[in-house]
Amino acid sequence: MGANLKEVRERIKSVKSTQQITKAMKMVSAAKLRRAQQAIQQMRPYADKLNEMLVSILSNLEGDAATSYGVEREVKNPAVVVVTSNRGLCGAFNTNVIKAAVAKIEQDFEAQRAAGNLTIICIGKKGYDYFKKRYSDCTIVNDYVNLFSDLSFDNVSTVSQLLMDGFKDESYDAIFVSYGRFRNAAVQFAEVDQFLPVPKMEKSEDDKAIRADYIFEPSKEELLDHLVPSILQTKFQKYLLDTHASEHGARMTAMEKATENAEDMMKELKISYNKARQEAITRELSEIVGGAAALEG
Repeated sequence: MGANLKEVRERIKSVKSTQQITKAMKMVSAAKLRRAQQAIQQMRPYADKLNEMLVSILSNLEGDAATSYGVEREVKNPAVVVVTSNRGLCGAFNTNVIKAAVAKIEQDFEAQRAAGNLTIICIGKKGYDYFKKRYSDCTIVNDYVNLFSDLSFDNVSTVSQLLMDGFKDESYDAIFVSYGRFRNAAVQFAEVDQFLPVPKMEKSEDDKAIRADYIFEPSKEELLDHLVPSILQTKFQKYLLDTHASEHGARMTAMEKATENAEDMMKELKISYNKARQEAITRELSEIVGGAAALEG
């Protein structure tokens, strides 16, 4: 019985230590989340409006050299960018982003994968660790795994520019991004978005697209040469800021649940400990009473 009490005491001590760690991690994630949430909430309206304008412009230009980022061609060499975190302990967040990317590949790019023409570009170690083990028949690019160490526009734009250049020189015929879209601290969801070519605006029932009335100054060609890459770079940075905020939101929620579970476990262990101690006391009293009765006899 003494050994059992000691074991329960050790388990209580272990769970309490774990709870202290999960509490600390929750506080750290909450602090990081505030900054990450502020960054994406400030950028999202701007990035969404720019993307809306880009889609509108390119959907209504025809036969213009400046629309090279909107050119649709047969997808022989697709690229899938998988944006995950570098660390775990954030619930199913990374798993969901990876599952979304896998579903896209299995649905649209199995033939290209079988031909060895699929490229998977990993941003974040969790995605890279998954795909390097299971997708050896694909080109796995890990040059940008640690991109989250610096999410400044200048640093992120070097990667988006390389992707854009790869699309222009036809190294990639289409580029999709699987990332974690941030809704709030408790809700994040995986999403696969078409980065390139720029999706065309949906047409109405009478097959007439809504034409945007833009006035270009300076010339249309000169302006689009600078405008389109800038908008695409902003859009790509939004993917990373979304994922960054989603990671910390998911980790904060996971650590909060872990802390609550540790509290419940400690309550159960304390009940078990008290029961075991009461049994030990009852047993000792019974032995004392039995010994006394034997002496009197």
